[in-house]
Amino acid sequence: MKKLPLIFTLLATMTVSAQNVQLHYDLGHTINGNLSSRPSVTTTVEMFQPDGLGSTFLFVDIDYQRDGVAGAYWEISREFHITRNKHWAAHVEYNGGLTSNEETWTATRFQHALLVGGAYNWHSANYSTTLSFQAMYKRYFKNRHWGIDGFNSFQLTAVWSTTFGRRGLCTFSGFLDVWRDPNVSGKLITLSEPQFWFNLNAIKGWEKVKLSLGTEVELSNNFVYNRHGNNNRFYAIPTIAAKWTFR
Repeated sequence: MKKLPLIFTLLATMTVSAQNVQLHYDLGHTINGNLSSRPSVTTTVEMFQPDGLGSTFLFVDIDYQRDGVAGAYWEISREFHITRNKHWAAHVEYNGGLTSNEETWTATRFQHALLVGGAYNWHSANYSTTLSFQAMYKRYFKNRHWGIDGFNSFQLTAVWSTTFGRRGLCTFSGFLDVWRDPNVSGKLITLSEPQFWFNLNAIKGWEKVKLSLGTEVELSNNFVYNRHGNNNRFYAIPTIAAKWTFR
C-alpha cells in the first residue's frame, strides 16, 4: 500500500485551502519480478484546510487490480498553532487501511496507528517554497489478523515543496518518513516519495487547465512486501502520474 501525502502539513501557515485528485500508474510490477502482485493503479484524494486555530490535512489512497479495488489507506492529521508566528504547532494524526488477499478473497486490516507530537512549518515570502518537520510519538494498536501486538514507537517526518520555472511551470515536492518497527530488520522503516510535476496552467492560454503531469518515485527500506511475503530490502519504484487541482 502506498502513502502519498503530497502536501501533508507543509502549507500550515497559508490562508488558502487545497484539494486535488491524483492518478498514478505504478511501474513496480513491471520492473521487478518480486513485485508482480503489486497493484498497478492508485488514485489519491488530498484535502488541506487551514483555519484560525491551525489546519487539517487528509488523504485517501485506493489501489486497483484489473478486477477492481485491491486496498485502501488513509491518513488524517490536525495541527494547532502554539506560537504567534504560526511556525510551531501541535500535531495529532491517525493512519489506517486494509488490503485484499487474492487467494482467499478476504480483506486484511493494516496495523493502524495514532501519532502525537510537534511540528515546525516554514515558507518563503511568496509561498513558492515550503518545509515542515515533525517529531511524533507513535502508538501501534494490536492487529488480530496478523497476530501482532500493539507497541510504542516514534516517527520523524520531513515534507517539502518548491515551485519554480516560468509562471510556476514545475513543482518538486515530497516527504520523508522514518519510524521504528520492532518487527522489521534493523527496527527502522524508511519511506520517501519525491514527486515532480509539470503544471499545465503555467502555459499561456492554459490558465484554467488545472492539470499537472509528472512522476513519483517511492524510495523505501523495510516497507514494501514482495510476492514472497518479505519486506526486508530497499526498493525504488517510479510511477507515471497526473493530478487535477481544484483549488
